[in-house]
Amino acid sequence: MKLNNVINMRYNTCTLVASLICICILGWIKDGNAQAQDFEVPVTNPRGKIQQRIAATDIEVVYNRPSVKGRKIFGELVPLGQIWRTGSDASTKITFSTPVSINGNSLNAGTYELFTIPNEMEWTIILQQNRNQWGSYGYKSEFDVHRSIVKPENLQSPIETFTISFDEITSKSAELSIVWDQIRVPVKIDIDLESTVLPLLEESLKTEGRKPYFRAAMFYFENDLDINRASELMDLAISENPNHLGMLYRQALILQRKGDIAGAITASEKSLSEARKASKELSEEYVKLNTVLLDRLKR
Repeated sequence: MKLNNVINMRYNTCTLVASLICICILGWIKDGNAQAQDFEVPVTNPRGKIQQRIAATDIEVVYNRPSVKGRKIFGELVPLGQIWRTGSDASTKITFSTPVSINGNSLNAGTYELFTIPNEMEWTIILQQNRNQWGSYGYKSEFDVHRSIVKPENLQSPIETFTISFDEITSKSAELSIVWDQIRVPVKIDIDLESTVLPLLEESLKTEGRKPYFRAAMFYFENDLDINRASELMDLAISENPNHLGMLYRQALILQRKGDIAGAITASEKSLSEARKASKELSEEYVKLNTVLLDRLKR
C-alpha cells in the first residue's frame, strides 16, 4: 500500500507540473498572438506628434514625416499652386483646446485638418473641418474654416525630414513652423488671454486653501493686463508675506506702471532694507535692482 501511495503521489505531481507547463505555454502563445495582432507594420513616413501649451491653451499637431531622399521637393514632388496635404499619408491634424487667432483671424477650439498651397512667393494656409481624410484627394473648399497668406523663408541649410515645430513662443503667442528642404513657412498663433486665462485665474482665487496671489499679480503685470487688479493682488500677496524682498520689489514695479511713484519708492526702499539683511547672493541681486529702480523713480 505504501508503495502504491508513493507511486500515485509521484504521478499526481508529474501531472500537475505538466499541466502548469502547458498552461504557461498556452499563455505565452496567446500573448504572442495578441502582440502579433496589435503589431503595426512600420510605415515609410513615420507618424509624428508635437504638443505645446501657450498660456492655458494646449495645441497638438499629428502628422506624417517624409524625407527628401535626394528628390527635388517644391515644384516637383510637391507641385506649386496645388493643394498639398502638408506632410504625407493621412492628412495633418491640428487641435486647439481654446479659441485662437491664426495669422490674425479668429478660430474656434477644435480639431482641424491642415492643408497648404505652396508657391514661390507665398503660401496659402488652410484649415478645414476634420473629415479624417487620406491625403488631399477628397479636399473640398466648402469645408474650409480658415485661409490666410504667408511668405515662405529660404533656409541656408536644407532640412532632410519634413518638420512641424513651435517657435518664437511667448506668454500669449507662438509661430507654427512648417519646414522642409530649404523652405520654412511661419504661421502666427495668438491667444486671447482675457477670454482664455483670466476667467480660470480668477476662479482659482476663489478656491479654498492657499491662493496664488503673487503669480496672479505677475501674470496681469507681465502681460500688460489690468494694472489695478495686478496691484490689488500684489497687496494681498504681501499681506501674507510682509517682508518678502522679491514681492516688495515687484510691487514697486507695479506701482510705478500704475503711476503711484510715491508708493513705488516706499515699496522699493523696504525691499532694499530687507535685501541688506539677506544672504550674500540674494542681497547683491536685490540691492542692485532696487538701487537702479530708486534712482529712476526719484528722477
